[in-house]
Amino acid sequence: MTTTEDTEQRPGPDDSPPEEKQNRINPVVFFGSSACILAISIWAIVTPVAASEAIGTVVSWISEGFGWYYFLAATLFLVFVVFIALSRYGKVKLGPQHSKPDYSIFAWGAMLFAAGIGIDLMFFSVAEPVTQYLAPPVGDGQTIEAAREALVWTLFHYGITGWAMYALMGMALGYFAYRYNLGLTIRSALYPIFGKRIHGRIGHTVDIAAVLGTIFGIATSLGIGVVQLNYGLNFLFGIPEGTAAQIGLIVLAVLMSTVSAVAGVDKGIRRLSELNVVLAIGLMLFILFSEDPIFLLNAIVLNIGDYVSSFSDMTLNTFAFDRPTDWLNSWTLFFWAWWIAWAPFVGLFLARISRGRTIRQFVAATLVIPFLFTLTWLSIFGNSALRVVMNGNAEFGDAAMNQPEQAFYSLLDQYPGVTLSAGLATFVGLLFYVTSADSGSLVMGNFTSYLKTPRTDAAKWLRIFWSAAIGLLTLAMLLVGGVPTLQSATIIMGLPFSFVMFLIMWGLYKALRVERSREESFKTTLPSSLSERTTVEGRGVSRTWKQRLARVMSYPGRRTASRFVEESARPAFEEVAEELRTQGADAAVTEELVTELGLPHLDLSVALGREEEFRYRIWPSEAETPAFAVGSLSTQDTYFRFEVYLTEGGQDYDVLGYSKDQLIGDILDQYERHLEFLRLHRGTVNGTALPDNGSTTPETIE
Repeated sequence: MTTTEDTEQRPGPDDSPPEEKQNRINPVVFFGSSACILAISIWAIVTPVAASEAIGTVVSWISEGFGWYYFLAATLFLVFVVFIALSRYGKVKLGPQHSKPDYSIFAWGAMLFAAGIGIDLMFFSVAEPVTQYLAPPVGDGQTIEAAREALVWTLFHYGITGWAMYALMGMALGYFAYRYNLGLTIRSALYPIFGKRIHGRIGHTVDIAAVLGTIFGIATSLGIGVVQLNYGLNFLFGIPEGTAAQIGLIVLAVLMSTVSAVAGVDKGIRRLSELNVVLAIGLMLFILFSEDPIFLLNAIVLNIGDYVSSFSDMTLNTFAFDRPTDWLNSWTLFFWAWWIAWAPFVGLFLARISRGRTIRQFVAATLVIPFLFTLTWLSIFGNSALRVVMNGNAEFGDAAMNQPEQAFYSLLDQYPGVTLSAGLATFVGLLFYVTSADSGSLVMGNFTSYLKTPRTDAAKWLRIFWSAAIGLLTLAMLLVGGVPTLQSATIIMGLPFSFVMFLIMWGLYKALRVERSREESFKTTLPSSLSERTTVEGRGVSRTWKQRLARVMSYPGRRTASRFVEESARPAFEEVAEELRTQGADAAVTEELVTELGLPHLDLSVALGREEEFRYRIWPSEAETPAFAVGSLSTQDTYFRFEVYLTEGGQDYDVLGYSKDQLIGDILDQYERHLEFLRLHRGTVNGTALPDNGSTTPETIE
């Protein structure tokens, strides 16, 4: 038996250094980002006036010099995501081709929505339509046309453009994590561009930028939430508005989000997300039936039509000839920067819960499911608020425009049962707050860690640390100047990460082109094994139809599986490796015991210089004997399989029962296909098209 260790391989489950087998922090990213956040927080708390002035100066510079860039970037992100989903690449899975989704459609959709939208949806669902109606960017306010445009602007800012940024990050992170076992961090998506340098300073810099952008984006949402919840408690219980109450709310939210984040995705975040969606739907239905339902249903249809017809004009409308600078800073530029700042956080979380979905499914769900809910929510609450103002309630309109934290509760006050509805709104708002904070602490913990697999999470103490850090930064920004300062800080932090997102687009496209080249190589005509009609599963050496039938109807036990290793698999692997070495190739065979099954897995690797190496693996698994099995069910409840795994993932076929020669034939078929793939795909970074994913075995994908 020959066993070698390729020191040039990127970490996978079987070839990674021992210290990377366990979850541990990434010290450069953790301490670097923590130091920056702590320094900014202390600066803001100690010198709030100077901090506010500095932030305002930078925002003015960005607005004047990069306003056009934000519009263009947001549009390109959307076009790219839709193109990938509709193209031939859309059928590629975020995971091995045979992987299955982990969550039901409802649970998945609830987490998609709850992670991507925070309490700000309640904050702006009333405040923005009223503000756009009273003071639109162009034209006269308080007209029927202004009312229609007010809802369209609100839907535009919460629409598919922003969700496309989440989809871009989610599909890139999920693709590289679940198909090639790179870490679930931003740097992984840059591998096709920078190669192994992502494990050095380039990768650390990108991940630090992602952490900083993420925490400011979350802090903005939570700062808005604290202000609104503070008013809600004042409305319900007379608790004074001010710093003391806001500090208390931050502490409460940090404690709740810490408990949820420590519980993990399944026990904490998933359950809170589902509860959040159900209660939010209940609150929305209350307004629908308290208001005129026919009017609101007509308004929803009208809003959809206006949004669709106006979308192309609004997407690239930079107001070049008469720029409403203050309006842009407060609305469109702020929202696009906010979506960008949230993109690494939400994208990583969406990738974390979307293994087994195709890119097309993922993009469609991310663009459609949350937006349909958001559209309905904004239309019901926004049109109800507009109707109040248009019916002559100027006091309500003034409050919604100048004290936006009061807007939602002021709307509820227009209908009966306000104590109940306001209490429900406060609880829903708190859940929105917590589901954003707990997802954020989980994601930032993962960003700042080396994780054993993409499906494991950072240490609990690290999630607790990031919950506290989010609370500290939120408090600091509120002390500096409240919500406007949080909005300005988001615009600043979103700019540098937007450049990283373009690199991620490039890297993902390069990787998907490699995927296409691999598919083309599989279609290439190969020697006899593809032309013979009596082959083993279309592969390897021909066999009689009786032999094939016997194998298909066989459900082997452990003894048969062990005999297969001794008589067929091990000799086949060793003979192929020996012949390859004889002909000058650098081939090696490794064998390790899968402890829980008591059977080994075998791995043949062939180094190909600077090109992507060839890897052929067979991995044992135990499955339940099907009810239709003939002759096996009476003696055993389970049977064994040896499934094939290649560089690109599991192939979803079983070779247990192959003879030595038949297995050699299958290995050679796959080797020829790999060489054809390398011929078709040239010019990749460092000669390596994609990282080796020796990890795509049951150890890491199931």
